[in-house]
Amino acid sequence: MADSHQKFSALVLAADRGPDDPVARAAGVPCKSLTTIGGIPMIFRVIDALDASSEIGAVNLCGPPESIVNQVGALKNLITSDRVEWFPNQATPSTSAYYVLQRLPLESPVLLTTADHALLNTRITDHFCRHARKSGCDVVIGIARHDMVRKAYPQTRRTATKFADGAYCGCNLFAFLTTRARTAADFWRQVEAQRKSPLRVIKVLGWTTVIRFLLGRLTLGDALKRISSRLGFKAGAVILPFAEAAIDVDTIDDRELVEKIVALENPR
Repeated sequence: MADSHQKFSALVLAADRGPDDPVARAAGVPCKSLTTIGGIPMIFRVIDALDASSEIGAVNLCGPPESIVNQVGALKNLITSDRVEWFPNQATPSTSAYYVLQRLPLESPVLLTTADHALLNTRITDHFCRHARKSGCDVVIGIARHDMVRKAYPQTRRTATKFADGAYCGCNLFAFLTTRARTAADFWRQVEAQRKSPLRVIKVLGWTTVIRFLLGRLTLGDALKRISSRLGFKAGAVILPFAEAAIDVDTIDDRELVEKIVALENPR
């Protein structure tokens, strides 16, 4: 369990498909994380939210590529001022996460999020970190109830994972709380590498788990227990009471929605 007094090191994944990303192309920026929301690039919104959190110590940034960093004076200044530590992005999100996690102090709990989490704020960050600390788990994911998200923002389409006790949306928040937790990042990397060979992934998780899930008989708690048993680390979840925590900017429609939400929160 993480020390209740030790702050998290934050890791922000900030690489994407570059100018070929549809959001970046529509915004006219070299990478998606530089897309503005309310006039502020998303990457700065996320870093500002983390900086303001009492739960966060160091902030680490993986990506954008150095060639893009050098084009953006404000981002380069942020890095050279040591406000954040920058790491070069790797080929995929999972390999980027694994790469940086191997370079952070083992005794430090790590909060991982993404640069397109434009609605991240101190309230969400603090709530997730505090509950993750109390979980007694090695790895914790942040999720939100799908029905809550749809009720608050019926116009959004969020991917939901359905369990016997409800459907949940991911919130791009992950806590790695122990040294053993770092193996979870390695598992993520392996799963991503085998994404074209689902039978190999099923072999790791176990046929019984997969079949029960497909039949709608697996609760969220059951799933976490089975994953923990199969993979050798204790996995948990924090169910966040904030609908906006489940909304990131994957599409142009997402950007339009997030712009509206921010405008309502900060009327001129």
